[in-house]
Amino acid sequence: MRHLIPGLLAAALALAGMAQTQTLDDGLFKLETADDARGWDAVGKLIMGKHGFCTGALIGPQLVLTAAHCLYDKTTGVQMRPEEMEFQAGFRNGRAVAYRSVTRAVTHPDYRYGATDKLDRVSGDLALLELSQPIRLPSLEPFQTGAAPVQGDPVGVVSYAQYREQAPSIQEACEVLADERQALILTCNVDFGSSGAPVFTFENGVARVVSVISAKAEVDGRKVAVAVPLAEPLIALRAALEDSRAESAGGARAVSVISGGTGAGAKFVRP
Repeated sequence: MRHLIPGLLAAALALAGMAQTQTLDDGLFKLETADDARGWDAVGKLIMGKHGFCTGALIGPQLVLTAAHCLYDKTTGVQMRPEEMEFQAGFRNGRAVAYRSVTRAVTHPDYRYGATDKLDRVSGDLALLELSQPIRLPSLEPFQTGAAPVQGDPVGVVSYAQYREQAPSIQEACEVLADERQALILTCNVDFGSSGAPVFTFENGVARVVSVISAKAEVDGRKVAVAVPLAEPLIALRAALEDSRAESAGGARAVSVISGGTGAGAKFVRP
C-alpha cells in the first residue's frame, strides 16, 4: 500500500473540519439519548472559540486527542490559544456530561499546517489537549488506545458535524481500505466537521482508539475518510506535551508551538 495512498489522496482530498451538511446514511446512527450514547460520552465536541468545532476523545482523565489542524486559524495559519478552546464531553441536545476549558495544546512534531503536499498535510495531524481539571465520572471512562489497524480490518467512528452537531453519530460498520505508516484510507462516512473524530477497533467488547480522522476524499466517486494511525505517533505526542510542561515550569508560556506555520487550508465555517 506504500504507493496507493498518495494516489488516493490526490482525489478530491479536503480537511474534514469544514462543517457542512451531513445526511445520516451509510450506516450512521445518531446517539441522541442517554441509552444510545452509553459508553460513548468520552467523545466530545471541541469548541474552537468563534471559529467552529471539531470532535475530540478523552484518552486520559485530563487529556483529549484530536486533529492538529483543528488548532489553527485558517486565515492566519496561527495556532489558537488554549483559552479559546472548550471540551464538551458527551455533548448532545444542548447539554454536555462535563465541560472543561483547555490549558495546554500541542501538535505532533512532524505536523506542518502550511504544507502544500496533500500527504504532508495529513502526516502527523494529531494534537493533545490538556484540560483545566480531570474528568472523573463513573459514567465517563477515558478510552484505551491500541495498535493501528491494517487493510481489511473493521473499524468504527464517532463524530459530530454540521446539521448533526447537536449529537454525535456512530458508524460501526466500515473498514480499512488501504494502510501505510502515515495514513489510513477508510470506507467510513465522514464530512466537514468530523476532524479529530476517534477511529475505533472493537475486540472482546472493548473499544480502543487506533486512529484520528484527518480528512475526507473520493476514490472513483466513492466517499472515503483519511485518518492518522495512532500507536507510534502518540508516543511522540506525549513527549511533546511533557516538553511543553517542562518549558512552562521554567517560565515559558503554557502554549508550545511544536510545529506548524502559515498557509491557507480548508477548515470549518460557523454553523
